[in-house]
Amino acid sequence: MKAVNDRSRDIGLFEEGEDDDIIICRCEEITKGEIRKAVHDGMWTLTEIRRYLRTGMGLCQGQTCSRLVKSIVARELKISPSELEPATSRVPMRPIEMRTFANEREAEAHED
Repeated sequence: MKAVNDRSRDIGLFEEGEDDDIIICRCEEITKGEIRKAVHDGMWTLTEIRRYLRTGMGLCQGQTCSRLVKSIVARELKISPSELEPATSRVPMRPIEMRTFANEREAEAHED
């Protein structure tokens, strides 16, 4: 069993750090302290952190903060970052107008 999945182990009490006010996820304005606190609140996977704090869900989709978040979580859990399973990622979605689909269908019909 991976250490990260053993939630019965004690990771110690949360103690504020002097650099906890550093913003790690710029898109969602999440600080290092918020990430560290979330780990001590029981969010031990990157997916849980993402769902709890929205890290990596902003405009950049985690391109600028994912490595930092991973290293912070690993450090708090006292494990190697390689032991953390990667967060699930999804393609950014945007609304699309129905006429766009209709135009594609029309174009396909003309190709035949």
